Formats: sequence, structure tokens, C-alpha cells
Amino acid sequence: MTKRKLVITQNIEDNYVQQLNVILPEWEVIVGRDRSIWEEHIKDAEIIAGWKAEMKDLLFREDQTPLTWIQTWSAGVNHLPLSELQLRGVHITSANGVHAYPISETIFALMLSLTRKIHTYVKNQQSKTWHHEHMKLEIHRKTIGIIGVGAIGQETAKIAKAFGMHVIGIRHSGQPSPNVDEIYTSSHLNDILPRCDYVVITLPLTTDTQHLFAAEQFKLMKRSAFLINIGRGEIVVEADLLDALENQEIAGAGLDVFEQEPLPEESKLWDHDNVIITPHTAGSTEYYDKRVMDEILIPNLNNYVRHQPFSVNLVDYKKGY
Repeated sequence: MTKRKLVITQNIEDNYVQQLNVILPEWEVIVGRDRSIWEEHIKDAEIIAGWKAEMKDLLFREDQTPLTWIQTWSAGVNHLPLSELQLRGVHITSANGVHAYPISETIFALMLSLTRKIHTYVKNQQSKTWHHEHMKLEIHRKTIGIIGVGAIGQETAKIAKAFGMHVIGIRHSGQPSPNVDEIYTSSHLNDILPRCDYVVITLPLTTDTQHLFAAEQFKLMKRSAFLINIGRGEIVVEADLLDALENQEIAGAGLDVFEQEPLPEESKLWDHDNVIITPHTAGSTEYYDKRVMDEILIPNLNNYVRHQPFSVNLVDYKKGY
């Protein structure tokens, strides 16, 4: 009889492999990042942890596969073939939540660097230039607009209160959240933008959020405001952002995500004095795999073998996250 298969396309620690073998004693557990390790097993996998783009062709060449569940290794799921997976009845759980600490740290690193001109001083250091750079802004008691009050947004709000900031949040449900002084649905986005000194995008990419920020939104922002985007690049119309920066409609931007990644060398964003660029690394952390395994995959796997509903991060196909 063919064994049921769990395929994990990551190099996890041996103690986790041992835990998986205890939970799934009759299963075959395949673990490893290298494609040669997992490729031949994909068509027979009941569970896949760690989606890879090349899996689409390997899976969908078969009329039927035993695949019932995909655990992504990323918070976003927009890179998956969602329509095909929905038709096949595949459940998806995401890695949403494992990024809350590292990304909120990155958000404040970008905000503080832009406010206190740290990025400019680093450049000056390279040329041994001693210059004040007209640095005068501070972050305390300013207003931050968090566009997407999920796990990352909530952690960002908590840190913002340590700076005495006024926190305005945009949330799909409109439900109150700790440390958020005012909360609104996305229909009120344009109303809150003129009030914010910092606008932080922490949204997933969906049909509703694509190009949510365009010329209209930048014109509504304060000329002294900074934009931080650690959500997805396609949420922002990049050409409109460049126009806003060059026309001094906003003061600057900290960007970890872009419409095209890697960011093309010819992009004007690279050379803009008031832009800080990081290469989609805001969520990187030494604890990433540990959090996915301990907080999401193993709890959901225990439920799965007991024929119970997933308890963590089940993706709603209608919402796209």
C-alpha cells in the first residue's frame, strides 16, 4: 500500500522531523529545500509545506492528486495558483503572524532613519562628509496611519504607543484593536491620509488592494509625510509614487517591496535621496522556521490527523488571504 506523503521544501531541524514522524507514524515525510529531494514526490503529496512556483506544472499535469493542504512559508498567498487550487478543493494555510516582530522592527527602522536622516549620514560617512543635513524632525507624538491592522499592524501599533504616537488604523473588519486610537474600514482611507505623518502599508495583495495607492492618495498626504510599504509592491502605483517624490508631494519613502522584484537597475527609486530600499527582507528573522513549525504547521497538523478544522491561518479564497 502506498504511504501518504508530507513534503516540506525547507531545511528544517532534525527535532522537527522527529516530531513529524511521531504525529504521522504511517506517513512518508520528505524534507529538503533542494528540488531534487522533493520533485518526484509532489504528484503523490497529500500535504505540501513550502510552495514553489515550479510545482504548478508538476501538480496540474495530473487530473487528480491526493493533495488536500498547502502550508505556505510566506504570509502572502497571491503567488499561488489560487483559482486552480480552489477548484481542486485544496486547503491553504499561510505563515501569517511569524513576521510581526521582524517586520515591525523594520518599519520603525525605516521611519526613524528617514526622520533622523540616518540613511543620509551613512552616505556622508562613505565620503567623509561632515554636514548637518538640516535634520530637525522627531517621531514622538506624531500620527501614524497603519493600513492593515493584522498581526504586523498590531505589533506596529504597540511600538508606536511607546513613542507617544496617535495611531489610526485601516482594517477590513473595522473592529477595534489594542493600541489603535481610531479604526476605520478601507472606504475611509482617503479621509485619514491628510492627518498622517507616517503612512505604513501592511496589507496583503488582493484584487481590492492592488493599486490602492495611486496619484490621488499621494496628493492627499501631507508634504511632510513618509510612506512605508512592507506589504506588496503592487499595492502602490510605482510611477505615481515617483511623481509624488519628485514633486515633493510627500517627504520620502521606505520600501521593502516593489512592482517588479528584483527592482530593476534603471529604476529612479535607487537614486532618490529620500528613499530607503530594502530587498524584500523585512520579514527575515533567525526564528522564522521555528515559528512556522511551532505556531502554525504542527498545531494544524495535529488537528488534521484528528479530522478537526484548521486552527491557524486558514486562507479564505474569497478574501484572498
